Amino acid sequence: TGYFIHDTLDIIFNHQSRSSWEYLVHHAMAISAFVSLIVTGRFLVAAVLLLLVEVSNIFLTVRMLLKMSNVPSPALYEANKYINLVMYFAFRLAPQAYLTWYFLRYVEVQGQGAFLTANLLLLDAMILMYFSRLLRSDFFPSLRKGSAGRDVDGEKFLID
Repeated sequence: TGYFIHDTLDIIFNHQSRSSWEYLVHHAMAISAFVSLIVTGRFLVAAVLLLLVEVSNIFLTVRMLLKMSNVPSPALYEANKYINLVMYFAFRLAPQAYLTWYFLRYVEVQGQGAFLTANLLLLDAMILMYFSRLLRSDFFPSLRKGSAGRDVDGEKFLID
């Protein structure tokens, strides 16, 4: 919860709210879910599993830094591109899919269970949207939608 609060404050205080509103929504959902888990003491294993999602941020951040620094070696970017894809699947898509399946199948659809299931489904949609942007940007650049000529500092790192 602390990580999400810190990252939210960082986005707000660095005046990136307008270009990062999706991340603010994502963080608000994560904060509310984790607070719910902590307060009730239920589904703590799910919380730990959800934190695995953040492992892939390492490679997303490396990707962003390589793009921003215009590193002369495209081989480094290429290597990270494939590692990033594997890590995104292993630590973001797979755990999220498992938890969604588990909640839909075994958790009651009332109270906290309904809240967390709805939260998971919304996060699923966001993660799939981010994944499609990542694929479009790194593996299918011809499908990108008119982002040429825009400043990297104002862009979300999954778009460019």
